[in-house]
Amino acid sequence: MLKTELKRWQRPEILLFLFAAAMPLSFSVWQALLNNFAIEQASFTGIEMGILQSLREIPGFLSFLVVFLLLIMQEQRLAFISLLLLGIGTALTGQLPTVLGLYCTTVLMSIGFHYFEAVNQSLTLQWLEKSTAAHNMGRLIAVGSFASLLAYGLVYVLIQFVGLSMPVVYLFGGGLTIALALFCWFMFPIFPEKTAQKKSIVLRRRYWLYYALVFMSGARRQIFMVFAGFLMVEKFGFDAAAIAAMFLLNGVLNMIFAPKIGQLISHWGERKALTVEYIGLICVFLAYAVVNNPWLAVALYVIDHIFFSMAIAMKTYFQKIADPSEIAPTAGVSFTISHIAAVVLPVLYGGLWLVSPALVFISGALLAAGSLLLARLIPEEPQEGQEVNWPQWKARTASSDVA
Repeated sequence: MLKTELKRWQRPEILLFLFAAAMPLSFSVWQALLNNFAIEQASFTGIEMGILQSLREIPGFLSFLVVFLLLIMQEQRLAFISLLLLGIGTALTGQLPTVLGLYCTTVLMSIGFHYFEAVNQSLTLQWLEKSTAAHNMGRLIAVGSFASLLAYGLVYVLIQFVGLSMPVVYLFGGGLTIALALFCWFMFPIFPEKTAQKKSIVLRRRYWLYYALVFMSGARRQIFMVFAGFLMVEKFGFDAAAIAAMFLLNGVLNMIFAPKIGQLISHWGERKALTVEYIGLICVFLAYAVVNNPWLAVALYVIDHIFFSMAIAMKTYFQKIADPSEIAPTAGVSFTISHIAAVVLPVLYGGLWLVSPALVFISGALLAAGSLLLARLIPEEPQEGQEVNWPQWKARTASSDVA
């Protein structure tokens, strides 16, 4: 398709918004039905569920391999294929109601999800202008939140009122993502790369602060994703409807606040934004450790979720310091780094939870405090050659980096 033939809406930014909507339509349906489907249809116990969740994290840990796929296909096409795998994995979940079937469909869905997320992050950083990236990333989060709300609403309506079975709803959710992926593939051109991306694994000493921030974020997020919701059920007796209502509230608030948070990051800069986020998270995690009021617990959960939207600042920090040709390989590496904790911490924290749930959240506060110290090393105006605000730090030259 020639550039002169493109319609006004056939722009990279519009494609990013469609990507932001397509992913949650499958993943939110998969997530919303998983526990009920696994127990009722596949007779799962805690052992099988633990194995399934570990299998789900393996493709995320192996996200660095995305760089080798870029040797044989263009990055945008890989995004399309990954979305299709996510949709197909979700659609097939309900059709294979056995332990082995759920393991296989989960791995397929997870490969699509994690590889899409890695490539999508790379394309976002390449296609968005640095001056408006934070605001536009906030808008992308808002679109994703709306799609998640739509998915949760569809699950409720289709099962509660229409009377569809869970396998049919899985098929419907996965089919929506497949349809959107095919629409994007056939209706958008392959946009030319502004800068040719390196097709090898890239590790740079001068990116060490970004790597450290990503690792700490992945560790904290495990506490939030696994144990914050578990606290609501175990300590306060929330049923499935209450948890769903809390998810819906999070989605609505994300739609409202994520674009505003993006604007705030553009105004404040990454250092100040992440400082505010980590101070807030320290307070939230410490409050989790002692909370005894269910309404206060819900407020903490919502605030926690909003603070995580400020992680946009990590991405824009990297966008400003990165060699433009290293965005794609580094996106895969960063996903692997963030999943190192995901593979190990849930099991360790599960044991710690049996000793004292409060200690789990106190350790989260300590992780947030470590992140705060790292955030203070971000320069006021980060850029290539000025990655760390540390007089003793001398960025190594490219020749001394590991590539």
